[in-house]
Amino acid sequence: MPPATPAPPSAPATPGVAPGAGLTPQSVQQARLERLRSRPRRNGEASFFYWDAHFGKEAVKVLPGEFFVHDEDVLVMTTLGSCIAACLWDRERRVGGMNHFLLPDGGGSGPAGGDASGRYGSFAMDQLIGELVKRGATRSTMEAKVFGGGAVIGGMSSLNVGERNTDFVLEYLRTERITVVSKDVMGVYPRKVCYLPASGKAMVKRLATTNTDALVAQERSAAQRMGSAAGAAAGGTVDLF
Repeated sequence: MPPATPAPPSAPATPGVAPGAGLTPQSVQQARLERLRSRPRRNGEASFFYWDAHFGKEAVKVLPGEFFVHDEDVLVMTTLGSCIAACLWDRERRVGGMNHFLLPDGGGSGPAGGDASGRYGSFAMDQLIGELVKRGATRSTMEAKVFGGGAVIGGMSSLNVGERNTDFVLEYLRTERITVVSKDVMGVYPRKVCYLPASGKAMVKRLATTNTDALVAQERSAAQRMGSAAGAAAGGTVDLF
């Protein structure tokens, strides 16, 4: 009797997907995205999930005023003009997150003298750190990478929005004793930022200063919403890709 032929090794299981289902790559991608979309969502948490063909990974886009924290290397992406994205990572717990804010603070209506909205840095930073702490992170083991603050919106240069945002976030992190291991800030370039929260790896692409109409419109729209709301209420490295 001939010896039995060993069975081929089984494919690794995909979280949230039943094994042996004869899955196609597209169905695996969809299952991963559905798993992310079905997670309980906190107020202000990013929720635009998609499959990024360039990186071959499930991804989430962080819009102005939003944040995202995770302990798996989901691709966290945002596009910045004068706004700031702070990417925080705990090197022991290996959990990280990103926020995206438009202005340092909103006046004096919320915690620490600012508006209780993720569109303002004073709230956005407190919120991001708080979410990381809930997952076991500590300030002493956190490190930061900071992006944005570009002078890309015509007619707003006199306000120095990007410079104010940059000064705010660097001073905030210094006060909190969170080390800034790398940064790509200010200048005249819009930026696309991709972040992997489990490994702390960040990638930034400086975009051309032309054809930024969509980004400018996004920031102007968000700034206008902020203004109307305020009136009513009174060491690390960064890879280029």
